[in-house]
Amino acid sequence: MKIAFQMDPIEHVNIDADSSFRLAEEAQARGHSLFYYAPDMLAYEEGRVTARGHDFTVQRIQGDHVDLGPERVIDLREMDVVWLRQDPPFDMNYITSTHILDRIHPETLVVNDPFWVRNYPEKLLVLDFPDLTPPTTIARDLETIKAFKAKHQDVILKPLYGNGGAGVFRLDANDRNLTSLHELFTGFSREPLIVQKFLPDVSNGDKRVILVDGEPVGAINRVPAKGETRSNMHVGGRPEKIGLTERDLEICACIGPLLREKGQVFVGIDVIGDYLTEINVTSPTGIQELERFDSVNIAEKIWQAIEAKRA
Repeated sequence: MKIAFQMDPIEHVNIDADSSFRLAEEAQARGHSLFYYAPDMLAYEEGRVTARGHDFTVQRIQGDHVDLGPERVIDLREMDVVWLRQDPPFDMNYITSTHILDRIHPETLVVNDPFWVRNYPEKLLVLDFPDLTPPTTIARDLETIKAFKAKHQDVILKPLYGNGGAGVFRLDANDRNLTSLHELFTGFSREPLIVQKFLPDVSNGDKRVILVDGEPVGAINRVPAKGETRSNMHVGGRPEKIGLTERDLEICACIGPLLREKGQVFVGIDVIGDYLTEINVTSPTGIQELERFDSVNIAEKIWQAIEAKRA
């Protein structure tokens, strides 16, 4: 198959951690041809959806991990599969790219389905499953957020469309910074904030469960660094081997059919204790860590699912 990757600069990825690199590596091993373009190089041109980028090959040598061919412009309808893999923030640039990619899907298979990536951003999709999630409020109004904090005392406050742990704050019962933080966030963004009851179980780790076409294939545990609330690996969280619990499987059984129905082939959910906190559909990570811990080929499972859809 002919595969295109819409992703952040491939020259700068960490080949031992980046899931997009691992997907490209496995695709290459399966005989597929690869094309890379940056999100800003996607265009709609008089009825055609085009991308300016490079044919490429990969090898597992950091710093010499990608060989880019000459720049050229392609019609994405000529591709069999397009991977939507740039990182959030989930801003209007991201949303516009999903609208443009809608115009070639499903004739060209876009993974994950851009319509539902747009309509199911990770911190909002969980609202469909209130029985699985901690108490949550989404608001821009300060008084609404204050009332939630007064009720639950110890809370997590974060941007609604952020990623990687950026801008995540824990405000305990004695904290006096809520108003200042609200001023800070609303001063540079028009987006609402999300506030959730703090889950003490996060000290034991924030579990990332990987689902392929709606089925759980394994998990890693991300343990916060000492003195840190956030467990994201971008901010120093330590990945550990861990298995799936009965509660994890119950959560996956509830959400898996919806993910499969809506074309969300590669999804990473976040579970703290018994609670689902996020359903990551935009550019989930965790493949390489899970493969090392469990000695399984997760990228192969993802490509098998995609190849079955193109058969």
